Amino acid sequence: MNYNEICLQTCEIAKEAGQFIREQLHEISSEKIESKGLHNYVTYVDKTTEQMIVKKLRQMIPEAGFIVEEGTIIKTGDKYNWIVDPLDGTTNYIHGLPPFAVSIALQEDDEIVVGVIYEVSKDECFYAWKGSKSFLNEKEIHVSMADKVTDSLIATGFPYQDYKLLDKFMLTVEYFMKQSHGLRRLGSAATDMAYVACGRFDAFYEYGLNPWDVAAGVIIIKQAGGEVSDFMGGNNFIFGGEIMAANAKIFQELFTEINRMLVKNP
Repeated sequence: MNYNEICLQTCEIAKEAGQFIREQLHEISSEKIESKGLHNYVTYVDKTTEQMIVKKLRQMIPEAGFIVEEGTIIKTGDKYNWIVDPLDGTTNYIHGLPPFAVSIALQEDDEIVVGVIYEVSKDECFYAWKGSKSFLNEKEIHVSMADKVTDSLIATGFPYQDYKLLDKFMLTVEYFMKQSHGLRRLGSAATDMAYVACGRFDAFYEYGLNPWDVAAGVIIIKQAGGEVSDFMGGNNFIFGGEIMAANAKIFQELFTEINRMLVKNP
């Protein structure tokens, strides 16, 4: 398996999808927006983009399965599975507000081996593959060099369906508001993770996420020199619904505080 070649082809697929998303931006109207649940929206753009991506990816690795947000295909692969979010940040998109992104990852057995995040509004493609560096539009990127939380800008996401940890989560908001350069909530977890990889953010954490929100970002951050875990310090961050990521210098400090407030706090 040539991960390099597959990753670059995936970048082109993501960019083609992004072009369609851009073209449709001003065609969205209220009657074209569907609700999948509380505060969870989908449009024809999400579904059509997913179909476009799936068609191209199937040509690349015919035996691969798919884990996709909009459920336009149901197929599980024995060894390879694509994990796809055709439009991460749909709520932003329907309000004409950036960022919103295409996120595509390839999982081989239990390992993510290719990750691509294309942030549509800025025409920025972040990508990495197993054994590579991480890149933004063909230029190598690296996580930040901040060495303590007080010198860090931290990204998070607000829960919109799962509120069971909301009170504890608000403790983290207060803490990082006071103990860091500030908190940002962009509305696209994939973009948040891409920005950690290139050093715009020093760290990111969120709960209530899905595999397609984070899978591509995991490998891009790791190959850019960052660290990733769940809130327990383990590896259940793709399917476990919770994730934290940071540069290696502040990772332990970040983990200690998030674990204290979101896990150990009674």
